[in-house]
Amino acid sequence: MRALLISGAIGTVVGLLAGYLLMRWLGRARLDAARNEAERILAESRSEADVIRKTAEVDAKAEYLKGQEKLRAEGNEMRAELKEMERRLAKREDNLEAKLDTLVTKERNLEQAQKKLNARIEQVTRREQEAERLLADRRERLLQLSGLSADDAKRTVLQEIREEVDHEAAELIAKSVAAAKDEAMQRSREIILTAIQRYAGEHTCEATVSTVAIPSDEMKGRVIGREGRNIRTFERVTGVDVIVDDTPGVVLVSAFDPVRREAARRALERLIQDGRIHPGRIEELVRQVQKEIEEEILETGKRAAVEANVGGLHRKQLDLLGRLKFRTSYGQNVLKHSLEVAFLCQNIADELNLDGRLARRCGLLHDIGKAIDHEVEGSHQKIGADFCRRFNERPEVLNAIEGHHGDIPATTPYTPIVMAADAISASRPGGRRESLERYVQRLQQLEEIAKEPPGVREAFAIQAGREIRVIVDAKKVDDAMAEKIARDTAKKIEEQMTYPGEIRVTVLREVRAVAQAR
Repeated sequence: MRALLISGAIGTVVGLLAGYLLMRWLGRARLDAARNEAERILAESRSEADVIRKTAEVDAKAEYLKGQEKLRAEGNEMRAELKEMERRLAKREDNLEAKLDTLVTKERNLEQAQKKLNARIEQVTRREQEAERLLADRRERLLQLSGLSADDAKRTVLQEIREEVDHEAAELIAKSVAAAKDEAMQRSREIILTAIQRYAGEHTCEATVSTVAIPSDEMKGRVIGREGRNIRTFERVTGVDVIVDDTPGVVLVSAFDPVRREAARRALERLIQDGRIHPGRIEELVRQVQKEIEEEILETGKRAAVEANVGGLHRKQLDLLGRLKFRTSYGQNVLKHSLEVAFLCQNIADELNLDGRLARRCGLLHDIGKAIDHEVEGSHQKIGADFCRRFNERPEVLNAIEGHHGDIPATTPYTPIVMAADAISASRPGGRRESLERYVQRLQQLEEIAKEPPGVREAFAIQAGREIRVIVDAKKVDDAMAEKIARDTAKKIEEQMTYPGEIRVTVLREVRAVAQAR
């Protein structure tokens, strides 16, 4: 048993020794294999490193050559720029030298001219002294020969010089005025034609007489009433005069206030249609019509403001605008005239590059005073300006209202625009009409004014008072004085007369040479 254990132990030791030796051999073999693999990898790495190094050297050489070529090109470019700058500097230097030579030459010429000028001044001074001496001698001799004193001679010479200067001034003024008129007329004609073409409004002439048709004499009697009580009640509540005459089928309503006259006309028409004509019904119907008229006035003012595109108006301003519907001037409806002037003002202002909206406001309100000129003392211009001033209207609007007839100086360009538009609206065919008596008086006054200047033989108003032709004596009036007479006459007409549109003054000067052959 012991021998077996020893044998097992020896076997175990021998096995362990054999295993150890085998493991050592195997480890050494693996180590050799790993060393060989490492040597192989190292050799390959060295080979690859050599390839990379050689490639890098080639790339570096190529980049170096490329950089050298770029530096060489940049150097050539800089050398070319330097050469160009040297050439420019040389050329500028040559120019400066040439200018310096020119300045030196000019300075020499200036010195020579200064010397000549000084010599000329001395010569002129000597001649002036000699001329003064000769003039004094001649003046003394003339005084001795003429027997006039120095003051008389001076007055005579001054009178002659004054007449000569007046004549030359008249000729110069005539030429300047003619040139200015041509230019201004052409420009103004273009502006006015453009304004009229852009606004082609209908004619605004309307009748101013309020008449009411009566179907029969029996109805006319009912309107009058028993002992005139109906017509008296009607006149009392309406504030108008009802004229009933022998004219068949017509009753005339007369009142200074156009609104009252219109209310009375409508009330009378409704009474005739209704047939119930008695004092109670008359008062009831008149109150109803007056209320409708007041509402219509305000609504008309609002529509007018909207049509003219004018905002920010106070209710009282709208009320007066509406009242202008029932107001006429020379047969022209004032509200339609105001709307027409508003549009014309905008068109003219647009042509002149001004504020068209402000010009339209000036045109719409320019005649607003006519709505109450029968209630307030003063001209409609002053009344309208004072009324609008209470509502903080702009100074341009106030000046246009008060100055559109030339009562005050125009302080803004919108005032003459309103004046021009007002004249266009009033003077176009069908715009206004006037009575025959007033028309004849205007023509007579026109001819009287034209006959006032000295040298005028006759004056004739033609073209319905749109032109006055003045015939002057050719022996007393020359061409320059004829121009002066035309201007003075036009100015007097503007100052002394009131008329729609414009009046042309034409002065005719005729020279006749007559001889007889026998």
